[in-house]
Amino acid sequence: MRIISSLYLIILAYIIAALVFWEMSLQQQSGRIYAQEVITLRSQLDSMQYPAEYAAEMKQLNEKLASRTTQYVAEGTTFLIVILIGAAVVYGSFSRRIGLSRQQNNFMLAVTHELKSPLASIKLNLQTLARHKLDEEKREKLIERCISESNRLNDLCNNMLFTSQIEGRQYKPALEPFSLSEMAEDVLTEFATRYQRPFQEDIATGVRITGDKAMLRIALTNLVENAIKYTPANGIIGISLEATPTTAILRVADEGPGIPDAEKKKVFDKFYRIGNEESRKTKGTGLGLYLSSRIVAQHKGRMVVKNNTPIGSIFEIQLPV
Repeated sequence: MRIISSLYLIILAYIIAALVFWEMSLQQQSGRIYAQEVITLRSQLDSMQYPAEYAAEMKQLNEKLASRTTQYVAEGTTFLIVILIGAAVVYGSFSRRIGLSRQQNNFMLAVTHELKSPLASIKLNLQTLARHKLDEEKREKLIERCISESNRLNDLCNNMLFTSQIEGRQYKPALEPFSLSEMAEDVLTEFATRYQRPFQEDIATGVRITGDKAMLRIALTNLVENAIKYTPANGIIGISLEATPTTAILRVADEGPGIPDAEKKKVFDKFYRIGNEESRKTKGTGLGLYLSSRIVAQHKGRMVVKNNTPIGSIFEIQLPV
């Protein structure tokens, strides 16, 4: 990328230098034309014998010189502005393409890992069940692990499928009135059963909205999954719901490392994840937060990320009641 940027700047500098050289050449040519016109005028009109006529002709020649100078400067400035705008557009488009290509490469690495990890775990558990005669308690634990890993695969596939459908405008939300309080309670119960983690809830009862319940559940599920990834084993994950006369506010708080202010808007970009895929320890594809933000936007809501106290992040969904 640095080599390409350097070549791009060299070519741009060469074009600008050529434009400046062209401008100077035109000005020199204009000066030569002016000098030749003055010589011709002096040969045709005696300035001593006809001073008034000579002065009028010289005034016309000076006006023509000034007009040419103004024209060349205006044209050169216009060309320079057009070149700079075009260069900025091309470089911006190229940079975005390179960035998207890098993000897609990270996404493929992450998806490969996300698919292989649960599949390997399911395969190992099933092989253990098939090869060994285990007691009922151990069998149930292995089966629960298989179900948990299958749920992970299902969530990943849902994220990829719904992202494709939303971007292709193929998904039509099924709008219906439902209890947001009950949905939040269901999601909390599901994760409390699936993960042995401390959860803290503050969910107001009786909060109802109109929207696509399945899609909003996916949005909330992605936020809770994200909180689990980044919160230490002994950290607390908080889920809260409150309502104003016009807005329902869902919050998912974690006790992870937090998000720098410069990254707060970028985390909702497609494929974006903080750090490099090789050095990143947490699982994920960079689709969860992106899909959640698109779902909330479809419901004419808003999603923001704030700092948690004393450490961590709070993802907040604001939905019209």
